[in-house]
Amino acid sequence: MSEEFESTRFAKKVWLTNHAVVAMKKRNVTLIEVKDLIENGEYLEKEPPHGWIFYQFASRLDNNVCAAIVVGQAIIVKTIMVNWTERNIP
Repeated sequence: MSEEFESTRFAKKVWLTNHAVVAMKKRNVTLIEVKDLIENGEYLEKEPPHGWIFYQFASRLDNNVCAAIVVGQAIIVKTIMVNWTERNIP
């Protein structure tokens, strides 16, 4: 893991994978935005322990910003996406 911070909301450490850090850079998503996303975004559980947290930033034109996460002893951010849309796939 290359970045880490504490989430007040989840009372856990948040770890960003190298893939997530590369995706952030590619999509011009800052660490401050990721922290805001984790603390204020809507959490959608996919299939435990996997899920998404997504958030609309007023300052961005490429909304929704979304983190694909795994929730365990820590929250692991696997990747960061922009223009994210929830899909109902059976």
